[in-house]
Amino acid sequence: MTLEEIRGQDTVPESTARMQGAGKALQELLLSAQRQGCLTAGVYESAKVLNVDPDNVTFCVLAADEEDEGDIALQIHFTLIQAFCCENDIDIVRVGDVQRLAAIVGAGDEAGTPGDLHCILISNPNEDAWKDPALEKLSLFCEESRSVNDWVPSITLPE
Repeated sequence: MTLEEIRGQDTVPESTARMQGAGKALQELLLSAQRQGCLTAGVYESAKVLNVDPDNVTFCVLAADEEDEGDIALQIHFTLIQAFCCENDIDIVRVGDVQRLAAIVGAGDEAGTPGDLHCILISNPNEDAWKDPALEKLSLFCEESRSVNDWVPSITLPE
């Protein structure tokens, strides 16, 4: 039996429910982190945080719309961030809807154009470990995904 055949044996309702649960947990985590001031948005801003204090980063979200898939520079940044996160045991997911992400975190300028949300980091607010149920649920989701060789799982955010 091949890996593709084994993966195909997953039940669709179970996979869909798992994905929806992860999407809801991500939305809750983003809102909670934003309230606590633990959210860093932007590729360059995130790279700075990862360079200065990687031990304080607990979660990473990479977001790209379909039109961003052709942006070679962005894809290179994503590859470097993914490698850094994997090296430093930082859970990481991908999201395919930057506009929905902007609606959740409310980032944007006066004209309503979303800022750079291609990379979002969640950091610990203090030295103590941050105990957020949504973060724990997403960490488990990422761990389960890695166990089936999906190193950067994709999550669909709820509407």
